[in-house]
Amino acid sequence: MSDTEEDNEISFPVKFLGRVEVVRSDGLKILSEAAQSLKTPDQFSSEKAARKSKVHLFLSLSGIDILENKTKFLLYSCPLSTISFCAVLPSSPKVFGFVARHPAADTNHCYLFQSQAFSHVLVSVIGDAFRASKKEESIRGGRDLIVEALRHKNKVLQRENEELKRRLVGQSN
Repeated sequence: MSDTEEDNEISFPVKFLGRVEVVRSDGLKILSEAAQSLKTPDQFSSEKAARKSKVHLFLSLSGIDILENKTKFLLYSCPLSTISFCAVLPSSPKVFGFVARHPAADTNHCYLFQSQAFSHVLVSVIGDAFRASKKEESIRGGRDLIVEALRHKNKVLQRENEELKRRLVGQSN
């Protein structure tokens, strides 16, 4: 586990078990079904062919990036706003995963990983990052509302000022 301060990212070395398209966006049952699906061989699936490779899981307030260990090639990138569920697989405590909505398609994918020591920690950290991201969005959204309210108030005051100027010019004539 390493922490790069300048990027506010945390990196975990894990084993990537695979990515599976799922029908629902949450629940331990979905996680279990995805893990079971990965156990069944499928020679036509590139998703399953790329599994069981060492990767680095980079977690930041913007999302989760999955990078191939040796080449640092970006395999997947999931914005935190697309992640709907994250948990440790109850039947296998070293396995954890998360479900994310595909940004362009109307589908959900379950990403499964194995970690010898960090499964519970990672699920907790992903949950914390998700909550922090939502809090930051809400603060940012609140600031946007305040800015819009101030702009509106400014326009109202400008119109009122123009009207008073017209009245003043009309009284002096």
